[in-house]
Amino acid sequence: MLLRVLPLLAALLLLLTGCGVDADQDTLCRKLIPAFESDPVTDVAARTDPQDKRVVRVDYRSGGQPHWVACRFAGTAMEEGRRTLTAVATDRTGWLREMRFAMLLQWARIKPPHLFAVPAAEVARPAATRWTPLLFLLQQIVNAATVACVYGLLALGYTLVYAILGQINLALGELTMLGAMQTAIAAAGLGMAGWASWPPAVLAAVLLVMGFTAVQGWTMDRLVFRRLRGVRSHTPLIVAVGLSVTYQEGVRLLHGARDWWPAPVLADRHTLFNDGAFTVTALSSQLAILMLTGGLYALLWGIMQRTAFGRAHRACTDDVAAAELVGVDVNRTVATTFAIGGGLAAAAGAVIALYYGGVNFFTGYLIGFKALAAAVVGGIGSVPGAMLGGALLGLVETFWSAYFAIAYKDIVAFGLLALFLIYRPQGLMGQPRGRGD
Repeated sequence: MLLRVLPLLAALLLLLTGCGVDADQDTLCRKLIPAFESDPVTDVAARTDPQDKRVVRVDYRSGGQPHWVACRFAGTAMEEGRRTLTAVATDRTGWLREMRFAMLLQWARIKPPHLFAVPAAEVARPAATRWTPLLFLLQQIVNAATVACVYGLLALGYTLVYAILGQINLALGELTMLGAMQTAIAAAGLGMAGWASWPPAVLAAVLLVMGFTAVQGWTMDRLVFRRLRGVRSHTPLIVAVGLSVTYQEGVRLLHGARDWWPAPVLADRHTLFNDGAFTVTALSSQLAILMLTGGLYALLWGIMQRTAFGRAHRACTDDVAAAELVGVDVNRTVATTFAIGGGLAAAAGAVIALYYGGVNFFTGYLIGFKALAAAVVGGIGSVPGAMLGGALLGLVETFWSAYFAIAYKDIVAFGLLALFLIYRPQGLMGQPRGRGD
């Protein structure tokens, strides 16, 4: 079933490509749209100004009318100042005056250009050295680590459910969206209480969100998938798609379609290497994300290897009927698996909300399919394979965005999935199945 369904899903997503601009610049410019619009925003598309590669223009529709926001940065996508916003224009106001620009930066919680260590575009930059390409490569590895954590955490949820049931729960992507939305709300509450920069408070909020979403996963199995246990058709997959749409529309009706931009958490930037022409930097939040992901993976590994649930899960993975005959409570094991998958999906959503921002009701859709691709590439059913697949997909996507046209990054990601389905369908760490399996 997996080999028949996944190529169709991947083909449907080939048109969902990026915007042809630097991802960080695109995200930052989109973040400013709510400052100018009160109505819902649709049809958002970004492009680089052909006359000035430092300018990114985001076109959108609001209130039925077309509008745009243009952002000028201190550097292009390959230059060090690419994250430094120096000017903003709209179709209504033109380029903002200095005072309005400063107020906009304050509203968006962006540091003014003169507070950045990066020089302005008008200041001459040192010539590139022989180490500059290597440092740029190292920066992409740092950036890819965060992307890999998002895909890896959600891929773990997919692989745990598939290992025990042989079914794909596509609604896990929407649990990621729920986790991201709840984390954004929690971050806003912490900001109002003055605790947004206190790591224990942020960690407590993330754990609370994971607990809530774990209950959602348990309920999903108890009310829906348990009734479909043993069905040998595509009904569970169709039901999962229906659940996904239900979650999307429910959140859209409750919270609206506009993006949520929580305040940055642990946004201190640290210099790792510098050759005078290019600086490799990392945020405190990236280190926190790596520690959170590593801690959750280690905890899951310990649970799977050293607890009664882990033994029950492995028994059900080998043979559900035989496990039930020897006294394993299959229903409880499956429900717990769904709960763990929901918690891991929420952790991935928390990373998206606190590091990337721009959370909306559609956040989990494409992320969910990419994480599923990561699970298949790593070997769906294998816990280490899920993390390995997430790391590989994160590296491929980040490197392509850095060195080639970003508009094709999603095509490359799903193209990688297609290659694995053709030449190694069991994935990197999965076990090949016989014809009768």
